[in-house]
Amino acid sequence: MIKHIVMWTFKDETSVDDRLEMKSRLEALKGVVPTLLEIEVGMNVIESDAAKDMVLYSEFRSVEDLQTYATHPAHLKVVEFVKPLVCDRAVVDYEV
Repeated sequence: MIKHIVMWTFKDETSVDDRLEMKSRLEALKGVVPTLLEIEVGMNVIESDAAKDMVLYSEFRSVEDLQTYATHPAHLKVVEFVKPLVCDRAVVDYEV
């Protein structure tokens, strides 16, 4: 099992509507990308210097399934939407 965690910091000018749209588009990938087993997207609720604005948690059976997700057209379309909204991104992928 591969766990895929992504955290983003939004640009200051990113609207609340765009933030919510990003969350919605990410969550909508479940059932569209066949290798995506689970997905959860959360918005930060406690401000701190170390905090990011949004986090994605997802699960895949294998590294190959994660790679399939990463290159799936539906995921790539979401990536196009996300890139202009964020100024920082951090990723951790680990096996359990």
